[in-house]
Amino acid sequence: MKQTVKGDSRVTWIGKILRTTSFDEIPQLINVIKGDMSLVGPRPHVPGMLAAELLYEELVPYYFQRHTARPGLTGLAQVSGCRGSTVEAGRAISRIDYDLDYIERWSMRLDVTIIIRTIRKEFLSGSGF
Repeated sequence: MKQTVKGDSRVTWIGKILRTTSFDEIPQLINVIKGDMSLVGPRPHVPGMLAAELLYEELVPYYFQRHTARPGLTGLAQVSGCRGSTVEAGRAISRIDYDLDYIERWSMRLDVTIIIRTIRKEFLSGSGF
């Protein structure tokens, strides 16, 4: 499975609009309403997700520790600049480190802070989620 990268020819013009406007997150919002996901937590990964052309668990030996928390629509990694491509190993590892930091430091205050930062960064700046 090839990773999606910026300017990927497989992303259609409709897909670009959905991603830019965050409408591609609607199914995940439905999962939050159903209780399968949280608003805040580590972003969900599909099984076999690649990072730096390796399986995440091969790149990051402690990868599965992130699954001790319910996945979220947004998370500490995303508001800390680790959103986007995981072609670079360092960026992919940082995502997992942020996920585990979130799990270790979880509090209602941290969740509210992440939600506010998400609104500022992703919605008010117009960068998409």
